Amino acid sequence: MNLYKRLLQFVKPYWHRLAGAMVCMLMVSAATSASAFLVKPVLDEVFFKQDLVMLKLIPLAIVGIFFLKGLFDYGQAYLMSYVGQRIIADLREKIYNHLQSLSLSFFTRNPTGVLMSRIINDVNMVQGAVTEGVTGLLKDFFTIIGLVGVVFYRDWKLALVALVVFPLAVYPIVKFGRKLRSYSTRSQSTMGDISSILLETIAGNRIVKAFSMEDYERKRFALENRKLFGILMKLVRVRAFSHPLMEFLGGLGIAFIVFYGGYNVIKGVATPGTFFSFLAALLMLYEPVKRLSNVNNTVQQGLAAASRIFNVLDTIPEIVNKPEAKVVTSIAKGIEFRDVSFKYEENWVLKDINLKIKVGEVVAFVGASGGGKTTLLNLLPRFYDVSSGRILIDGADIRDLTVESLRSMIGIVTQQTILFNDTVKNNVSYGKIGKSFEEVVKAAEAAYAHNFIQNLPQGYDTIIGEQGVKLSGGERQRISIARALLKNAPILILDEATSSLDSESEIEVQKALEHLMQGRTTLVIAHRLSTIRKANRIIVIANGVIVEEGTHEELLERDGEYRKLYLLQFIDSDLEKAKRVENDEKGSILS
Repeated sequence: MNLYKRLLQFVKPYWHRLAGAMVCMLMVSAATSASAFLVKPVLDEVFFKQDLVMLKLIPLAIVGIFFLKGLFDYGQAYLMSYVGQRIIADLREKIYNHLQSLSLSFFTRNPTGVLMSRIINDVNMVQGAVTEGVTGLLKDFFTIIGLVGVVFYRDWKLALVALVVFPLAVYPIVKFGRKLRSYSTRSQSTMGDISSILLETIAGNRIVKAFSMEDYERKRFALENRKLFGILMKLVRVRAFSHPLMEFLGGLGIAFIVFYGGYNVIKGVATPGTFFSFLAALLMLYEPVKRLSNVNNTVQQGLAAASRIFNVLDTIPEIVNKPEAKVVTSIAKGIEFRDVSFKYEENWVLKDINLKIKVGEVVAFVGASGGGKTTLLNLLPRFYDVSSGRILIDGADIRDLTVESLRSMIGIVTQQTILFNDTVKNNVSYGKIGKSFEEVVKAAEAAYAHNFIQNLPQGYDTIIGEQGVKLSGGERQRISIARALLKNAPILILDEATSSLDSESEIEVQKALEHLMQGRTTLVIAHRLSTIRKANRIIVIANGVIVEEGTHEELLERDGEYRKLYLLQFIDSDLEKAKRVENDEKGSILS
């Protein structure tokens, strides 16, 4: 009930429409009760007493009752559907907005497909609980009250006997409801797993085909699909069994009422009109009671989905603004990492990092993969918060600054190019939507992207597809660089910014980046050491700690980690050149 009450909090903004729907439901229930009430005068006055006046009046009354019932039934259906659909739209929007506020660690822990399933599948399940549940419960409740009134008015003794069956009907409703909620929770969890598989295999279809893993993925999907089928069939069995059981219990009650009521008519205790009016009301009463079982099933499935949704909504963002957080608009002195350590779950990724970076300085971070370079730079825009220590900008702890102003000062180009299924223009101006077309073009020219953009079918208005699939790797990277150029932030993070470019494109983009770096504080992560020779300082990180620091020339003179990395790349480069020469010589001999 607490869960359902929380769900119904979303109804509050639309209480006036809900009130209108309840009035309509009351009128529908009154019309239903009136139709049962008319059975007695139809039988006693028309058929037994043969009263011509009543013969003329009662059909008119029946037409009026059913006209009003239809009119108010339409009103309640429309109003309740409006409220239900509006609640679902609000809930879906609330979940999405909350997801946008959550930290990167949340998305690391939760697969994308599962989160998509929350917004799509789970919310659709809640829709039934809100629309059908509220509508069914209210309408059937009012109908039951009206018909119970008719039943007691006609024969209160017989009514008390009839109501003995009701407790028997409540038990299966509760029992089956619990089972349905359990199975529904499992089915929604499995649906999330299926969504994850779909997302991974469709987005990564090129890799699936490249490694000939189609059969493996078919089997993996089939396994989850059959698992879902098994759970859904358990749901079907419970729902299917609840209906005939309710029918049987209702049949027992009606059989007893027919026997007992018929006996009273034969003995002259009640008139046939009274008995049939009572029986009609009872039969009409049975239908809404039976529907309550179906409504409960729908509500239980919806509550299972609501529980999963509220688990997301109750997740507290890890990265939030302090109450007195300050807005930062510029950097005058520099950045400092002071005793910074970071752990992910139980594993320490960074340990006691101490580093000062002056304004306008270009600092490169190198080291073997997994050493902690990217993690260190992810701490600066507060994608994650430090586990211990502090990161300072101009002496102020970044946790004392507003997240929005902090991130507005940082431009980022990553090795994983993230583009959206939108136009080139909108991708370049992402985060700076108000920029003019001329400014977008200038940024693209600076990133050496303007020429290939002009050759696209619709130029800057070309839709580039999901993740920029219609562009080459180098083109995607240059769009990403143009986006950072347009942002024009004082701090620049380049995480393998030229990794997807060929040699010719890399030279062009490197020129643009060197121009961009002027007057900016730049932090560069690079595996190709040839790209960072001009950095003011090079920081070597291994196993989460700084092991070396200095210029390119200074580090080469030492027999340390940087020299080993450099020589390793130099040898690889020489081997590559040797192979090219050998192939050229073979080609010359053959010719």
